[in-house]
Amino acid sequence: MTITRRQALGLTAGAAAFLTFAPRISFAATAETDAAIKAFTGGATPTVGTVSLDTPEIAENGNTVPVGVTVDSPMTEDSYVESVLILADGNPSPAVATFHFTAMSGAAEAKTRIRLAKTQNVIAVAKMNDGSTFMDTKEVKVTIGGCGG
Repeated sequence: MTITRRQALGLTAGAAAFLTFAPRISFAATAETDAAIKAFTGGATPTVGTVSLDTPEIAENGNTVPVGVTVDSPMTEDSYVESVLILADGNPSPAVATFHFTAMSGAAEAKTRIRLAKTQNVIAVAKMNDGSTFMDTKEVKVTIGGCGG
């Protein structure tokens, strides 16, 4: 998808990344989530792709939602994933987990369970050893909130 310079200037960096490249997202991330992503990426806007989230579409109970993340990388000394940040943009504190990898990890994959307060986006941001960043976002519908909701 190509956008003009004028269109790009009319959008904020965070909203442009979420709305232009991931139309399945129903709402933009919170300011705190955007700040966490910028801090993790050093201010760079992550490219959609390379990282894949595995989440349920509907979580009947937000207290324990399974989340898996995989990053397509050869995991060699020349090209590997350094870390992956998982965020939940509707939680009181959006940063959920950070996984660290090395070339010796063999594969950049992790699974965990997270707590979600309400229906929201789960975001994975991967940082490669060359400084490039990638992300994936999935909306998880929560019927019973896990953070007191």
